[in-house]
Amino acid sequence: MIRIQKTLLVLLVLSLGTVSAAEKAKLKGLLVTGGCCHDYERQKVIITEGLSQRFSIQWDIVHASSDRNTKIDVYNNKDWAKGYDLVIHNECYGGVTDVDWVQNIVNGHIENKIPALFVHCSAHSYRHAKTDEWRKLLGVKSMRHEKGGRMLAVTNKAADNPIMTKFPESWTTPNGELYVIENIWPTVKPLATAYGEDTKTNHLVIWTNEYKGVKVFATTLGHHNETMQADEWLETVSRGALWTLGLLQKDGKVKAGYEGSGITKFSFEKEAKGEPTPAKAKSN
Repeated sequence: MIRIQKTLLVLLVLSLGTVSAAEKAKLKGLLVTGGCCHDYERQKVIITEGLSQRFSIQWDIVHASSDRNTKIDVYNNKDWAKGYDLVIHNECYGGVTDVDWVQNIVNGHIENKIPALFVHCSAHSYRHAKTDEWRKLLGVKSMRHEKGGRMLAVTNKAADNPIMTKFPESWTTPNGELYVIENIWPTVKPLATAYGEDTKTNHLVIWTNEYKGVKVFATTLGHHNETMQADEWLETVSRGALWTLGLLQKDGKVKAGYEGSGITKFSFEKEAKGEPTPAKAKSN
């Protein structure tokens, strides 16, 4: 009887610990992902788990169709961004041209002052729509990329910026696909560049922007999972996210009280070795 009571007590403590960990997250984020040409099934895990390990945030995930012409359902709602502290765009829908629909995405950020974080192909999404609103929020215009499958030498252009203080002077990505930047809006603050072998010029790859009261962090790095999994990528993107939220300190550390769960293996790495994994977020 005593042994049963002890077992129940242990289970109760473990249960309370699980609830406490779930309640720990102080921020709520939305990751919108999907489209062609990338491993979004794996990348949604890298992004959400990687960032949650570095600061206190829980996620909703919208993973839409692989068809590049898809208009994601969540954006049909005028108030689609309400209730979130941060929205990450890691989507690739270059075929969508509906101007009003694209404007509604941007309005979701502007009207609710929800920070935005753009990853890689989000810079090419909606690029054929006859409006600059998406690009103004993003801060740049890009319509094409150089030949993929090349390692990129990324140069830190703002070592005194808290986002970049821990980024090396130069970092060579494990793999890459360099986006050709055709225009940069004056509201943009460049953080890093990479040299294009095809275009023979440097292109912006990491930056911040502010548009109509919305803080934006963006990077065109992240086509390949191995780049996204690198500490340099995850640490920098995490600090960029914290900057948009006003939670990044001058030394590049997260504001006290918003620490993450701690850096560990991704759930798919644990699964490969037969280790227990936490519950996965649902995809739409």
